[in-house]
Amino acid sequence: MTTLLNYQRGGSGATVILIHGLFGAMDNLNILAKHLQQKFDVIQVDVRNHGDSFHHSSMDYEDLAMDIFNLLDHLNVERCHVVGHSMGGKIAMQCALTQPNRIHSLIVADIAPVQYPPHHKQILSGLKAIDPQTINQRKDADNLLAEYEPALGVRQFLLKNLVKSEQGYQWRANIDNIANAYHQITKPVKNDAQYTGPVLFIKGGNSDYITNENRAAIGKRFPHAKARVITNAGHWLHAEKPQEFNRIVEQFIEKNEV
Repeated sequence: MTTLLNYQRGGSGATVILIHGLFGAMDNLNILAKHLQQKFDVIQVDVRNHGDSFHHSSMDYEDLAMDIFNLLDHLNVERCHVVGHSMGGKIAMQCALTQPNRIHSLIVADIAPVQYPPHHKQILSGLKAIDPQTINQRKDADNLLAEYEPALGVRQFLLKNLVKSEQGYQWRANIDNIANAYHQITKPVKNDAQYTGPVLFIKGGNSDYITNENRAAIGKRFPHAKARVITNAGHWLHAEKPQEFNRIVEQFIEKNEV
C-alpha cells in the first residue's frame, strides 16, 4: 500500500497544489492557500520528513515528485497547477518534467533547477545539537541554536519543527533523515526532458537563489518560462510581500487555466 503525504484541501475550481520548502510545512503557504481558495481547489502538502508526513531515508527529487503524483492519484486529480517554493520549487519542476501531461502550469518561487552549495550545514549541525528530551522550554532550544544561527527570524522558523506533547518536546520533522539526505536536496532537478507548458519563475529581488548564470539551465528544461521579480523581497518572498506574490500567482493560473 502506498504511503501518502499529509495534506489539506479546500476551495473549488481548477486544482492547485502547493509545495513548501526545506525545514517547512504546509502552513508556510497558508496565506497563499487562503487567497487561492476563493477561486480554486487548493491542496497543501507536507513533504516527506516534514510536518505530519511519513519519514523516509530518501530525499531524491524523483521520489519526492512521485509522492505528489501518488497523492493526486489518490484524490483522483488528473491535472493540476503546481506551485513550489525553494526545495518545493525543485519538487514542482521535477513533477512537470516527469509527467508533463498532468501539469497545467508551473510556478516556481525563488529557486532554479541547478546544484546548490551546501549552505545549510551549520543549521543542520545546530538542529542536531538539540536533544528534545533535555529541553524544558523553547527558549532552551533557541539558546542552543543561536550558537549556530544568529538570525532570530530563521531560528523561529526552524524551531516551529519543535513541538510539545504530553511526553515533552519532540521534533516534528525528521532532522536525521534530512541531514543524511541533504546531498540529494542540493542536487539539480533530474531529467533531460522538457516541460513545454507555461512556467513562471518568481524571484525575490534581494535573493541570490536565481542568478543570470541559471538562465541556460532554466531555458533548457523550460523553454517557455517567464520571470517576475518582487522588489525589496528576499528568499521568503511569499511571506515578505504576500499581496504581490498572491496576485502574481493568481493571475498566472487564471491566464493558463484550460
